[in-house]
Amino acid sequence: MRLLNASGCLDALATPELAATLDAFVTKTVTPVPRAGNDPIRITDVDSGMLNSIGLQNLGIEVFVTESLPRLAALNIPIWVSVGGFSADDHARLCARLDAEPDVATIELNVSCPNVHAPAESAWEIVAAARGQTTKPLYAKLSPNVPDIAAVATAAVGAGADGLTLVNTVRGMALDPRSLTPTLATGSGGLSGPALRPIALSAVFACASTTDVPIVAVGGISQSAHVLEFVAAGASDVALGTVLFAEPYAAERLRAEVGAELEQRGFASFDNVRGLAHRIPSGIQADEVAVDGGEMDHRAVGSAISS
Repeated sequence: MRLLNASGCLDALATPELAATLDAFVTKTVTPVPRAGNDPIRITDVDSGMLNSIGLQNLGIEVFVTESLPRLAALNIPIWVSVGGFSADDHARLCARLDAEPDVATIELNVSCPNVHAPAESAWEIVAAARGQTTKPLYAKLSPNVPDIAAVATAAVGAGADGLTLVNTVRGMALDPRSLTPTLATGSGGLSGPALRPIALSAVFACASTTDVPIVAVGGISQSAHVLEFVAAGASDVALGTVLFAEPYAAERLRAEVGAELEQRGFASFDNVRGLAHRIPSGIQADEVAVDGGEMDHRAVGSAISS
């Protein structure tokens, strides 16, 4: 089980000492051309977490490859590059540009940013286009704002995704208490933090039931119990997001606390935890587990999850 950062939640070049606490660093999303992002105000706290509407601000792929990537490589940790665009062709061109870069360990396809116009193509089309341009590991970062995220995940894996990142933020809004007008300049933004955790947990559980690829869990993770919950739901790794703004060294604390909690609960390793939520509870017979008109969902309790 690895600890990563969620894309956009840590500046490794400004704070390399923080990046060194992670098992891999995920970049801000890089687009084909530079983007100034959305107008301010772009970030605000809410009771249940944080809203952001950055709008994929970045210097573009060419500046990233020629200037940022060599500096990131000097950190001596695996570099995951998040890429995003407004069409399947954008994602394909980005992957083609990164394919020959030895310092790129993994490419994360941001197919689900809530703060810009989404590509018209499906996740399947985007992943397929990207897969055709690179041999590097591809992780599809999916949105929970769909009727059936497991179906989207299955399609993405079928198109060539080697893994999944679950989940991106959900759309939310905050109003200024005095004016009663939207706090963010864009009106709404992406909600992250504690409120996202049950949504992300459900998504990880559903997608682990229907796919057999590694899953990076993202969403409100700040305690060792949260890590174990996501691993039990089927995650292979976890990424820290909003917690890093309040506690930059959270990865160090969580690594120690998770190890202690594994020992306290009597688990020899994460292998004993992974997929535990999918197993039929003790004392319940298989024929008592029913869904959808009384037919048991064997994928949710059976061979799709191995310990």
